[in-house]
Amino acid sequence: MGRRRSKLPTPPFAGPATPRYFSCVHLVHVNRGLCTIRNPSALCTTHRITTTVRAGAAHAAMSLRRLLGFSAGVSGRLRRSLSTGATSRPPWVLFEQAAAAGGSRLRSSALIVEPPGFSQLSVLALNVNTSDVPDPDSDVLQILCGKVCSASGDGLVLVTVYDMCAPAPILEKQGAHHVRQMITEIVPEHYPDTTRFLCNPLTGQVARLPDIGDGPTQLLCGPHMGILTQAHRGHGPPDRLAVAELQGNRILRFLSDTGGWEIAVTAPCQLPLARRVYFERGQHDQEAIAFGGRLWWVDLTWGAISADPFSDQPEPGSSSYPARVEAPTKRLLRTVEEGEALRRGALGRYRRMGVSDGRLRYVEVWDREPFVLSVFALDDQGSAWTLEHRLVLSRLWADGDHPWLPLPEKTTPQISALDPLNGNVIYLSVGEHIVVVDMNREEVIGSSPKNGSSSCVTCVLPPWLDSSRIPAAGNQ
Repeated sequence: MGRRRSKLPTPPFAGPATPRYFSCVHLVHVNRGLCTIRNPSALCTTHRITTTVRAGAAHAAMSLRRLLGFSAGVSGRLRRSLSTGATSRPPWVLFEQAAAAGGSRLRSSALIVEPPGFSQLSVLALNVNTSDVPDPDSDVLQILCGKVCSASGDGLVLVTVYDMCAPAPILEKQGAHHVRQMITEIVPEHYPDTTRFLCNPLTGQVARLPDIGDGPTQLLCGPHMGILTQAHRGHGPPDRLAVAELQGNRILRFLSDTGGWEIAVTAPCQLPLARRVYFERGQHDQEAIAFGGRLWWVDLTWGAISADPFSDQPEPGSSSYPARVEAPTKRLLRTVEEGEALRRGALGRYRRMGVSDGRLRYVEVWDREPFVLSVFALDDQGSAWTLEHRLVLSRLWADGDHPWLPLPEKTTPQISALDPLNGNVIYLSVGEHIVVVDMNREEVIGSSPKNGSSSCVTCVLPPWLDSSRIPAAGNQ
């Protein structure tokens, strides 16, 4: 159980002796699979990011053992693996949600970067469902938008690629090149084709999942799908997997055992009326989470619902947030419309749930001074939350000696991620920087300039991932 604090202490600004740090850039080229970047500048720009992070292979090994449920013997091998391979790649990464899509070579690539830098995936366009390519001299462009939707607890990543058309009037022709007006919208009459892939980011293996319906039906399915894996031995490379999304009292799921999509009807789940309608629409605030042999779908205004997607009749469980959790801003709750704007906009920036050091944790930060950051942990029964840490960020960096200070007007700290191996560490987006805070030590332990988006998905990279294969799924 975590410890409570009755009083918010002023953090010490005279820290301990300088810890060990190392800088590294990891570029992973993978040789199998179905993806590569055709034109990075068209959708997103890939950067090599060098970041400074704390070296801690032994702690990472122990945390990863708890996260994956290893035995003591396996833990020893894992610790040796992380200790000897700490300079080759990190034990976990933050994947930027935007994924590039393009290219025709049979090659997949992932740019692996030490957190707090964002790693990036590129997905091959060769096996993406696409409509007819617009005439190059027309005022319409085809855009392939990739999104990292979620990750399993052992490193597999679900990527969705949308084929969209956007109006881009030609302003000037310069031979084979056209100068076009900036894209600000998509063609409303064009229903994006959707293709889903499972990806091993280290080996480059990609499995395309079967399609779900046609036209608008595809858009109604799968915006918040999660991945859950199982290993027959209880640990190690997975032998089966499920990709699933909760939609009211049913689960849309793909099982590697059957190789197809199906609907599983769940047992009734008691929810507040407003949240029941919300879940029936399949709407969730963040990516699905794999934890404790279940998938968790999150509603940041209320709590989360979990279920085992492998079960013949999944039994949903629910967990609401502690009553003392306060909304980031109360002035938006005067009407239903304003409340919806709060949920869709603010909550995703100021609240987050995730797996950290083998427990499910919930983090929130105030959207106003003094920017109080709080961390709660769910008990083993999944019924109660314990306040573990509470920290006043404005005091934490009151000395002003930080590259993100002074904060521009209306700039507030926002939550990017929880460290999956260390329950004390939170990653924040502050202005143009990702800032790493150790809640237990009450200090900033790292930072990195952002390269665009603050949206990311946490992905653990266990030692066996670079030699394992995705369980039989879809089209390999």
